[in-house]
Amino acid sequence: MHVEIPPPFDFGLTLERFKAFGPDPVNLWRDGAFRRVFAGRAAVLREAPGGVLVEPADPELAEPVRRFLGASFDLAAFDRFAAGDPVLARLAVELRGLRPALLPDPFEMLVTSVTAQQISLRAALAIRRRFVERYATAFDGVHPFPARAAIADVGPADLVELGFSRRKADYVVAVARSDVDLEALGKLPDDEIRAVLTALPGIGDWTVDWFLARHLGRPRAWAAGDLGLRKALAAFYLGGREPSIPEARALGERLGPHANLAAHYLLVGLRLLPRKVPRTFRGDSLSRRFAREDC
Repeated sequence: MHVEIPPPFDFGLTLERFKAFGPDPVNLWRDGAFRRVFAGRAAVLREAPGGVLVEPADPELAEPVRRFLGASFDLAAFDRFAAGDPVLARLAVELRGLRPALLPDPFEMLVTSVTAQQISLRAALAIRRRFVERYATAFDGVHPFPARAAIADVGPADLVELGFSRRKADYVVAVARSDVDLEALGKLPDDEIRAVLTALPGIGDWTVDWFLARHLGRPRAWAAGDLGLRKALAAFYLGGREPSIPEARALGERLGPHANLAAHYLLVGLRLLPRKVPRTFRGDSLSRRFAREDC
């Protein structure tokens, strides 16, 4: 079954982050194809002109796949905005077709963020891999993410055995056992989602920012406290000087409805184009704003 994705669309760039830090049993690359469970069905995605080929050819998979592959992002509007900034303009060209993938399961997104708090993404993935393999059974070669109800019956000590810190184990179990309707959060505005989630143990602004960005695809989502994003800002705009969180947040506000896409392009650019950041890539309009405006 062929599923169309709005152009521009680059299959490899869109799914690159799922192989950047090691094998991921939930988002699995194998033999040039991508595998994931959607709505209880294991699907194989392959690159195809104008979109992807999906197996099995079940029409009910089309919309979940489109959403996952970032079909809702308005890349044309982003390109027009990026044209006014030398850094983003170049990234938009070099990374043309990058559509940030959106995790479909809100519980998966929260657990993924909690495991990544204050450790490397490789270490977080290794812990999450053990978690997935313990609490979810693979079928057709790929694991679904563990169900929230299953983790609600798990004790924090069981997660500590898998490499979670005791605090993070407590957080994950608390989210699983909470009475928050995670599926309904998408109907709320950003500030209300933040209020609901930060009331849960271990969920702070950084985790909410990525929930808004990588689960809901909210256009203004911007993880100002993310170390990787601040390193990208340092490399591309500030001559190596890492901005403070307030400085990074101020820049995100200036990006307006293009902040989410800008963050992804900066992060992927830093990872894939590290040797293509000459001095002429800096000193642009946004970095001059850092210098002359009070952040």
